[in-house]
Amino acid sequence: MNIPKNLKYTEEHEWVKVEGNIAIIGITDFAQSQLGDVVFVELPAAGTEVAAGAGLSVVESVKAVSDIYAPLSGKVVAGNEDLADAPEKVNQDPYGDGWIAKIEITGGEELGKLLDCEAYEKLVAEGGH
Repeated sequence: MNIPKNLKYTEEHEWVKVEGNIAIIGITDFAQSQLGDVVFVELPAAGTEVAAGAGLSVVESVKAVSDIYAPLSGKVVAGNEDLADAPEKVNQDPYGDGWIAKIEITGGEELGKLLDCEAYEKLVAEGGH
């Protein structure tokens, strides 16, 4: 299982990569493996304000429909438009081309509540949630 050390994680299996005041968000390798083949990703609209813990996106797979939650508060600056034609990128490259959204962070203090890779590894080892 791939759990990059340079990212932050949520208990709901989202990952966050912070670049300046922008957070790139996706679902983890564990999450995509549990979902199975992703067939559709509902992207958030640019300009949408999101609060930490609120719904950000929906990922539909052959097994289930799963809500993706905003790990941080902010304003959506982009959704990964490539996923409209190639949702399987979420399975193939969850930490790269399979990212879901970018938000401009307004709740920077929330970063401290996210899990580091060791804490996320422990969560997954204990059964995932």
